[in-house]
Amino acid sequence: MSGPHVIRGSVALPEAELVWRFSRSSGPGGQHVNTSDSQVELRFDLARTEVLPEVWKERALERLAGRLVDGVISVRASEHRSQWRNREAAAVRLAALLAEATAPPPKPRRPTRIPRGINERRLRQKKQRSDTKRGRTGRDWG
Repeated sequence: MSGPHVIRGSVALPEAELVWRFSRSSGPGGQHVNTSDSQVELRFDLARTEVLPEVWKERALERLAGRLVDGVISVRASEHRSQWRNREAAAVRLAALLAEATAPPPKPRRPTRIPRGINERRLRQKKQRSDTKRGRTGRDWG
């Protein structure tokens, strides 16, 4: 691994709490594919971790509820031919997933009113366009 994968701020993925599993990737790869376990599955026990602040943990458990199995989140990577690069990809993906899940909710949108001048200008332009089109009718040609 190339150093700690930061979730947000000073909080990083703890190497001790990560569970790695390796298996053979599917797809083409020649003779090498049948001998190397390059697919990576990374598991992180979100429900039991002590690294995340309690508020972040609750937020993540709520937002990732559909992806969790007994409080454990699992990420797979098999796009690279080397196990090392797949390990990197899985760790980065997990860190990004946790960063998104623990982010604070966005501020509520404050509804704004359309300024009166803009509305009046729009209606004036509509009226002008209407007059232009009305002037094109061929009633008086005759």
